[in-house]
Amino acid sequence: MTGALLALAIAAAQAGGVVRSTDAAGRRTPADSVLVRGGVRDTTLAIVATSAGSALRADAVAAALGGVLRVARLGQWTIELAGVLFDLEEGVPFAGSRGAVYPLAGPPLVRDGALLIPLQLVADLAPRAGGNLTWDAGRRELRLGRGNPGVVTASAAARAASTTSPPAGAGTAPVAPPRAAKRYTVVVDAGHGGPDPGMRGPIGGSFTIYEKDVTLAVAKQLARALETRGVDVVMTRTTDTLIALSDRGRIANERRGDLFISVHVNAAPRSWKNPGTARGFETYFLDEAKTEDERRVAEMENDAVRFETGPALPRDDALGFILSDMKQNEHLRESNDLAAKVQEHLKDVHPGPSRGVMQAPFRVLVTAFMPAVLLEIGFGTNPVEAAWIASVGGQRTIALAVADAAIEYFAHYQRRAGGSGGAPAGPRE
Repeated sequence: MTGALLALAIAAAQAGGVVRSTDAAGRRTPADSVLVRGGVRDTTLAIVATSAGSALRADAVAAALGGVLRVARLGQWTIELAGVLFDLEEGVPFAGSRGAVYPLAGPPLVRDGALLIPLQLVADLAPRAGGNLTWDAGRRELRLGRGNPGVVTASAAARAASTTSPPAGAGTAPVAPPRAAKRYTVVVDAGHGGPDPGMRGPIGGSFTIYEKDVTLAVAKQLARALETRGVDVVMTRTTDTLIALSDRGRIANERRGDLFISVHVNAAPRSWKNPGTARGFETYFLDEAKTEDERRVAEMENDAVRFETGPALPRDDALGFILSDMKQNEHLRESNDLAAKVQEHLKDVHPGPSRGVMQAPFRVLVTAFMPAVLLEIGFGTNPVEAAWIASVGGQRTIALAVADAAIEYFAHYQRRAGGSGGAPAGPRE
């Protein structure tokens, strides 16, 4: 392919058009398909149009490239493409490989029982991740083996991989941790547990939810979402058991966490006017409460200490003394930033209103010497909101949004730190 024709192929692909071309044998690849060459036999794969752009059937791609598609667990797969393994999750626009996390042009989808993956994953990410694969945009060919003349480079393939524009806003926000030597660790804390059920709701509902069950389910979903994005996860509890409030932060410190995220469910007091109608989500960081409602939530969550059987801390210990310790002061701004990002991401998906970033003296945050937030995912006293946060779909939506917020926080922190790949200051020694 001449330089002029190659440029024309790339330009047309960028514009969403198609350059029809023939290979040495005179074959013409249809505009709605991709030719895979270099395997056991040449194979033509049909392109499937999705709202996020061009996609291919994962099983067909794997077979054509001599790879394997496996179900890892419900909604999660591993696929081998030209010698590179990728971890995929339905609805999550990221692919994990060899400890790195790559943004996808669109999320993997299941349609008519088949997994669909973005063409970009095969045309750009697989070669970039070390796969023995190249993409020829002009001929619309995927080729096993390198060194083919006239083949578009990976950077050009990234632009040419989709025949439709990406979703609005795609690529405008950080979507994966910067590729640095360090792997980040997030400590995920499911509030309450064991003999401490937390809140019970809803008010006037025909069903019952317990906070400890909802928080554990969301925490597990959040752990999976973070792991898919290449983040190591420590959970303070994985079963229905009681962990002392002060021990949760200590676990985070011992495991050298970079972030601490505690998941809870809000409850409206019966003394409120129409308490069953209260809705919304809010994210807290550790500081003195400024409003009556912030004090109310802190007292509600701190009351879990009454279920603990070990030596009790004074119930009125002075938060001012705790905050004077540099181990806490250095994390206030970072915790505030993390809380703001959690609110921003949840605002796009949560059916309830954003109640904003708040601050209060939560015992569970006191001993976590790292950026730490406590998330109230909704009001379990509201029948509609309780049903949503107790549903698998609602829990997964919350988890994905919070995971995205954590990834964006890490990316922003690393840029502020000069791209060194370091983590927010914490118990690193």
